[in-house]
Amino acid sequence: MAASRGRTKKRAPFDQSDNLPLRSSGRQAKKKAIDTADEDDDGGSEKKYRKCEKAGCTCTYPVCFASASERCAKNGYTSRWYHLSCGEHFCNECFDYYYRSHKDGYDKYTTWKKIWTSNGKTEPSPKAFMADQQLPYWVQCTKPECRKWRQLTKEIQLTPQIAKTYQCGMKPNIAVKTETSDHCTLPEDLRVPEVSNHWWYSMLILPPLLKDSVAAPLLSAYYPDCVGMSPSCSSTQRTTNAAGKLETTKTTPLLGMNRYFQPFYQPNECGKALCVRPDVMELDELYEFPEYSRDPTMYLALRNLILALWYTHCKESLTPHKCIPHIIVRGLVRIRCVQEVEKILYFMTRKGLINTGVLNVNPDQPLLPKDYHNKSVIVVGAGPSGIAAARQLCNFGIKVMVLEAKDRIGGRVWDDKSFNGIAVGRGAQIVNGCINNPISLMCEQLGISMYKFGERCDLIQEGGRITDPTLDKRMDFHFNALLDVVSEWRKDKTQLQDVPLGEKMEEIYKGFIKESGIHFSELEEQVLHFHLSNLEYACGSSLYQVSARSWDHNEVFAQFAGDHALLTPGYSIIVEKLAEGLDIHLKSPVQSIDYSGDDLQVTTADGTIHTAQKVLVTIPLALLQKGAIQFNPPLLEKKMKAINSLGAGIIEKIGLQFPYRFWDHKIQGADFFGHVTPDVSKRGLFAVYYDMDPQKQQSVLMSVIAGEAVEVMKNLDDKQVVQQCMAVLRELFKEQEVPDPIKYFVTRWSSDPWIQMAYSFVKTGGSGEAYDIIAEEIQGKVFFAGEATNRHFPQTVTGAYLSGVREASKIAAL
Repeated sequence: MAASRGRTKKRAPFDQSDNLPLRSSGRQAKKKAIDTADEDDDGGSEKKYRKCEKAGCTCTYPVCFASASERCAKNGYTSRWYHLSCGEHFCNECFDYYYRSHKDGYDKYTTWKKIWTSNGKTEPSPKAFMADQQLPYWVQCTKPECRKWRQLTKEIQLTPQIAKTYQCGMKPNIAVKTETSDHCTLPEDLRVPEVSNHWWYSMLILPPLLKDSVAAPLLSAYYPDCVGMSPSCSSTQRTTNAAGKLETTKTTPLLGMNRYFQPFYQPNECGKALCVRPDVMELDELYEFPEYSRDPTMYLALRNLILALWYTHCKESLTPHKCIPHIIVRGLVRIRCVQEVEKILYFMTRKGLINTGVLNVNPDQPLLPKDYHNKSVIVVGAGPSGIAAARQLCNFGIKVMVLEAKDRIGGRVWDDKSFNGIAVGRGAQIVNGCINNPISLMCEQLGISMYKFGERCDLIQEGGRITDPTLDKRMDFHFNALLDVVSEWRKDKTQLQDVPLGEKMEEIYKGFIKESGIHFSELEEQVLHFHLSNLEYACGSSLYQVSARSWDHNEVFAQFAGDHALLTPGYSIIVEKLAEGLDIHLKSPVQSIDYSGDDLQVTTADGTIHTAQKVLVTIPLALLQKGAIQFNPPLLEKKMKAINSLGAGIIEKIGLQFPYRFWDHKIQGADFFGHVTPDVSKRGLFAVYYDMDPQKQQSVLMSVIAGEAVEVMKNLDDKQVVQQCMAVLRELFKEQEVPDPIKYFVTRWSSDPWIQMAYSFVKTGGSGEAYDIIAEEIQGKVFFAGEATNRHFPQTVTGAYLSGVREASKIAAL
């Protein structure tokens, strides 16, 4: 070696940065005078060393890990040590071996450099090459009593299988152990404990880039090194066209992954709910992990890996133990990755990004560590939001009790399964946008299939004639044009006064007729009112109560994309599965919540007092507006104002079973058909009929009553409502006999004492901000969930569920 031969060398001049040396270490030169003086002081017989020149490096005597050159300095003297981490260096001789064109390792380096350049975005440097190709792997002994970290020999390539099974002394490339002694008794490398120190990561020259990450097929459109993956792996190689430009590639679904699972945005994509950018940390992630704000590469690599693993194995909880074998990266940094993945996984679990839905979690093995368990929570209401929160909290290891006023769980989820095995939702049953929807996740977990609605909806006039589709499209265009003008109107900041949406649309419509001179036919007017009735169904109210300024306030946020589907088994099966094993008390209406002391007191109608540290209120907005629960101290005026600025929307449903499918010949396989009424004042009465059997075998229809028609229905009994519905059907199918129904139901949500509504909307003069204000917790003690607290996804079971997950996360974090 250079030092042991006693040659005197002149130190090559170096920049203090990571630039390459200005002179070749192959030239022979004299050492600096200070080195000669040191030699004289030491008697001239001791081995010479040079310290790492990286400021702050704690390594006193560097050792070359590469051992590539025959003249490798090993643990002796070299003209320069190249720093990768505080425990990993390579000598100038090994640098030359790969970097100099006349050396044997040059071809290997240039081959790697070509692959890196074609796939990656960062510059291919000698240090990146050594980190990516030459550093040894580290692996942890899987024996519970050992768990020591061991460095693998250079020729061994780490795989998930090796990481899962490795034990001290094991030779992964040899079938049997060559030695029988207990290698676990050997001490752990002294460099390993240093990796845990906070300063160690700051001294890392290059961030870790995972090899063959499970997330790679989902991120093929990104530069791998921008999303925490190595560009040198076959799984991350990108293709170029004849012009040498990168081709736009579609993501490859992972084997076994549901087609509705799309956890990552693709480049230049936006507006897709519950999607993350794989190359950027979200704000809440930066708040939780500020140490990654300068270089988020390690965080992104581990977060993307965790998400990919979760969505490919969502039927069982994801643990650090299951993630660790998939962390394939060279060097001591793998130890740091293994330590960090646990923290990141617990954060993502708490936020409901993973380990959510209808998981079967062993109560003795909760999803979060013991630090989170010292809480007790009471959930008021067993609807989707309350049950979702309770399920999450229970899975976290937190003690939780649910108090429900009714004699059943589900709230506004209530399925009637008495129609020859066909589930008909008295409440919600449609999934609006399946991509990344938590309902899709839970269906996958339960093995439930959703039925994708077709797009065809024939509009049938009373008398039986089917409306010309071109006329329908023309009036649909005019309907959307009215809404576009409303959008333009509210951009005018001088318009301070809000008005009802129905009034504003009527004003715009009349202005259009006057200015354009166009006169719509009577049928065209009726079709326009059909579309207006659909809007009233969506809002849950007459358009004359809805805010023109804020009727679609949530559209500024990313919404769920993809198919609209019918949850054929009904939502109840999901709610019931979520509720399994929870401590639920039915027929226990809560009358008061006293949060004036350290512990909260929740009093039910029978006088029972329950105590807890936190309480989550999930009752419907209508009950909050009517003061169904007395709070002590009272709710702030700001919150009460927000509660009253929203409307408690009402729709009702009717389900009908017939002796045979009389509509088949006319509808020809469509999933629904529309009703064009000549009396526009009744536009909300049975505007759409849904065929509830996707297999087209059973004879079950469902229809909706919305808008001002709801008030008309209140004065009728069920039989009269059915008679009106049948009169409509007989008009729509006038050319044939329409049989009487053999079974039916009519909902009465507005008169249910513990519900009194369908879903919320923004009243005239209100704004979407009210949803956020209602959701604000009080003193870290009283929390609120439900669809009327979810500004992004109101009016839906999905929104209710996610609000429960949101509050469970907040409660666990406090």
